Amino acid sequence: MLQTMNELDEFWEQMIAEAANDPRSLERAGFAEFLAVKNANDALREASVKWLFDTMTEVAEHANRKNAGILIERRDNHRFSSGLTTYAGSLLTFRQGVRCLTVEAGWTRTPGDGFMRGSALAVARLTHFGRARSNAELHLLKYEDRPRWFTVGEDRLRLSFELRDLIDHFEIFLGLREK
Repeated sequence: MLQTMNELDEFWEQMIAEAANDPRSLERAGFAEFLAVKNANDALREASVKWLFDTMTEVAEHANRKNAGILIERRDNHRFSSGLTTYAGSLLTFRQGVRCLTVEAGWTRTPGDGFMRGSALAVARLTHFGRARSNAELHLLKYEDRPRWFTVGEDRLRLSFELRDLIDHFEIFLGLREK
């Protein structure tokens, strides 16, 4: 019997590695189907996080062409938590003087990370330094057979997160509007 969550995570990683090296083992217990779904979902997650980060970076670079002076930093292999769940992904930070907007996005990778709640494929968090009311939590969901980001309100109601919402967050970050 496994004694710690670290041992469970190690066992999980070993099991996936062995399955990748021995395709016949995939036929047992429906593991091939599981890996196919996992790989498809991972591709959706990666593309959706890339869209979010690339689009936010483009908005910042556009502002910088107008002398906004925004510093942009990206860090991969980032981990962040919400409740009992830990997400592995990336961190994008925008700074302008004392203003700071961070964007974290990721998903659970091992059983020890916890569970993705509400059928989310990935989770993102937008945090405005000193303006907690403007923060947002996003969930990536399959909606009408395609991935879409949704904001999650305090009442757990989900609303579609569109390009206009992303621009609104930059306007708040730059002090051009209040939330």
